[in-house]
Amino acid sequence: MTHLKFHLASKSPRRHQIFADAGFKTEILENHADEHFDPGMPVREVAEHLARQKAAPFCSETNKTVITADTTVILGEEILNKPNNEAHATEMLTKLSGKMHEVITGVCYIHQGKQTSFSECTKVWIKDLSILEIEQYIQNYQPFDKAGAYGIQDWMGLVGVQKIEGCYYNVMGFPMHRFIAEFSK
Repeated sequence: MTHLKFHLASKSPRRHQIFADAGFKTEILENHADEHFDPGMPVREVAEHLARQKAAPFCSETNKTVITADTTVILGEEILNKPNNEAHATEMLTKLSGKMHEVITGVCYIHQGKQTSFSECTKVWIKDLSILEIEQYIQNYQPFDKAGAYGIQDWMGLVGVQKIEGCYYNVMGFPMHRFIAEFSK
């Protein structure tokens, strides 16, 4: 499969890195899709819905394999998106402290004119974080481009995450193992 060239319609540097680490050739496509959803939608369906929405501008592509994705962090029934500022990041990390949350990545791909989508869920347990740890994390890691205000690949994963149940790379932003299984069908 590494002989294929994928067109990744994503701004996420973590998704780009996951594809590179897996040995895939990728070309990055600009995508300015609307990322809004009906607030009444079940929260565990939002990521896959947004991935399909991001894929919509590429539906006519028959000579490219285009991949889109969206990752949501869910605590109870609340989606924790990317924080707007330090106060918002502090609020999110305080909510996640000492609790289990779910990370759901929705993936949509268009291959030979056919669109396929799926979502993957990973459960993540964060230790009790002190306010000092939260403040230092925000200052040192600037988690403003990450859903839930943290990255599992940095300090938070090394020190703050107690355990996960599911795919590590899903928490980073792309469930590569599941994608390969789905794409290979």
